[in-house]
Amino acid sequence: MSEVEVRPIKPSDWEEWLPIWRGYHLFYKNDPSDEVTRTTWARFFDEAEPVHALVAERTGHLVGAVHYLFHRNTWMAAPVCYLQDLFTLPQSRGLGVGRALIEAVYAEAKEAGSPRVYWMTHESNTQARGLYDKVAERSGFIQYRKAL
Repeated sequence: MSEVEVRPIKPSDWEEWLPIWRGYHLFYKNDPSDEVTRTTWARFFDEAEPVHALVAERTGHLVGAVHYLFHRNTWMAAPVCYLQDLFTLPQSRGLGVGRALIEAVYAEAKEAGSPRVYWMTHESNTQARGLYDKVAERSGFIQYRKAL
């Protein structure tokens, strides 16, 4: 089994990142517009944006990606890190790709001085939750939202 390399995303990753992005949204039954996709992509390379992306590469090809952002909150002085989109291509699951991406976000957050990394997943995402239970603790909070 070859090693997984996690690294910052590069503009040349577009063609291999796109199926990962689409796979993530297909899993959650979401269909982002081309405008959202292009805007998100552009944010990864804009120094003024708090949005970042890492990719996992194995045997010379992207097999997963994670997006994360830093934001202020009222409970801590330093910005917290929200791990937003984590997706591993189905053929690469169970190989440590998801764990490597999460650990890389932890390292980035620590380097940035962030005291916390957090994320959400759907309650039905049992395979991912098996990993999440090993690398983090559940907060007990329930999310509420309203589309506007």
